[in-house]
Amino acid sequence: MFADRATISIRSGKGGDGHVSFRRELYVPNGGPDGGDGGRGGDVIFEVDEGLNTLQDYRHRRKYAAKDGEPGGKKRCHGKDADDIVLKVPEGTVIKEAESGKVIADMSGDNRRQVILKGGKGGLGNQHFATATMQIPKYAQPGQPAKELMVKLELKVIADVGLVGFPNVGKSTLLSRVTNAQPKIANYHFTTLNPNLGVVDLEGANGFVIADIPGLIEGASEGIGLGHEFLRHIERTKMMIHVVDAAGSEGRDPVDDIHKINAELHAYNAEIASRPQVIAANKIDLIYDDGESENPVERLKKEFEPQGIKVFPISGVTGAGIKELLYYVSTEIEKLDVAPIIFEPEYFPDEELINLDLPYTVEKEDDMYIVEGPKIEKMLGYTNLDSEKGFAFFQKFLKDTGILEQLEELGIEEGDTVKMYGLQFDYYK
Repeated sequence: MFADRATISIRSGKGGDGHVSFRRELYVPNGGPDGGDGGRGGDVIFEVDEGLNTLQDYRHRRKYAAKDGEPGGKKRCHGKDADDIVLKVPEGTVIKEAESGKVIADMSGDNRRQVILKGGKGGLGNQHFATATMQIPKYAQPGQPAKELMVKLELKVIADVGLVGFPNVGKSTLLSRVTNAQPKIANYHFTTLNPNLGVVDLEGANGFVIADIPGLIEGASEGIGLGHEFLRHIERTKMMIHVVDAAGSEGRDPVDDIHKINAELHAYNAEIASRPQVIAANKIDLIYDDGESENPVERLKKEFEPQGIKVFPISGVTGAGIKELLYYVSTEIEKLDVAPIIFEPEYFPDEELINLDLPYTVEKEDDMYIVEGPKIEKMLGYTNLDSEKGFAFFQKFLKDTGILEQLEELGIEEGDTVKMYGLQFDYYK
């Protein structure tokens, strides 16, 4: 089974915790702090692999996690950084946040490798927290927490031209004749299950990439049958070739088929429906001219050429008319000069996953105000209080979470001491 989408859980590594320890040497009774820093947690990285053309691997395994960073050690020993986890995907894979459907990354064009979830930074050891007033700090910074996310992977085939049409109209036969692709060809009413890509080489003209995309059926825009799978793959194409059975060998009306296909395209995405089109009136070798009924190719031309949609009578079996069709398509693509369609990011995990809605407590003990809770510990884990920007973020955090308001309700005054884990500072408005 061709797999063009999958939903998986990804998790970056937690940063290693900073260490609390003190130097112990002979003749040095009160050695200073020497706790080392924690190592960085592993990133979750997506990378394009040219050898892949499906998301099949992600159907069997649903959870992927990078390793955590090692904690710091004694004697200023730095914890080891964790290895990143690299997930290989085919070119054209779009990574979306599963719940909202917003695009995180499009693995196409120049984007061959992208960090989706960053590992947590390692926490600072207690050696960093010694001050003139606190020379034996018993606090080390915890490692920044891991980030976890459910993502939806969708493979959207990258091709200049998409072959569209109902099942059994001869798309696979046409593709096999004009490219080096080797699609499975049979009379399946359930149609081709996977997009087949091939390169069309033309003498004296520019070649192009063409895709025989899973066959369309009525109701596709509502997700019936393989509808959404079909429509997902044409989102990147610059131009479409509508292949119809001009001979009506299965009792279908070719004019009606084109109208139905365009209606489905329009219902799914009007912008896609407005892209340039050309009609390949296939199976002309099967047309029986009784001299009385109107030739089906002429009917197609009368109906669609006034709308600017050119009709080419062809035979996928004998090869008749195919050359003219391909040279026309090549010329039209040159006129378009359309840049490849890349889906822009709409969801940024680094910003979205900072969750501060965790409990905390604010209490007064003797002359000191103590603020604790996982919310505070988490904030200290990813904030560098030594930098101006980090300290400004810390002050905003205290205000936005209501901690300052609670301290004032408890009667704090300027110059009073506030303690958060091992961190102590004087309160000033």
